[in-house]
Amino acid sequence: MEQQSLLDLLYIAAFFLGGLGFALGPFIIAFILSPRKTRNIDNRTDQFIECGMVPIGDAWIRYGVVYFLYALMFLAFDVDVLFLFPVATVYNDPAFAGSMRNFVEVVIFVAILSLAIIYAWKKGVFKWDRKVYQHQ
Repeated sequence: MEQQSLLDLLYIAAFFLGGLGFALGPFIIAFILSPRKTRNIDNRTDQFIECGMVPIGDAWIRYGVVYFLYALMFLAFDVDVLFLFPVATVYNDPAFAGSMRNFVEVVIFVAILSLAIIYAWKKGVFKWDRKVYQHQ
């Protein structure tokens, strides 16, 4: 093998080991730093663990549907913004940026995103009114 091929293989191996380190590192660190004792000290083996604190009250509480709609809107627009990054990098090419058709396609894509935001706004997704529920 020539020198450049060996250097390329070294880069691939370094990236692979780095990725493996990032993937397995948190598990190894958590194993090393985790306490070795169990929760049986206070006779609480049947208790559910919630962030290491003693739970207060019932776990079954109602969340408003607006919370989930808000989260779905965030995910949808987060993914859509990810689609805009390749378009922005391609626009550095003069052949792509000079075409009016490509510009209109991007404007239509952004307009559809804007219509989705306007629709959600009209439906009240972004209003965060606190609702009080009666316990049954």
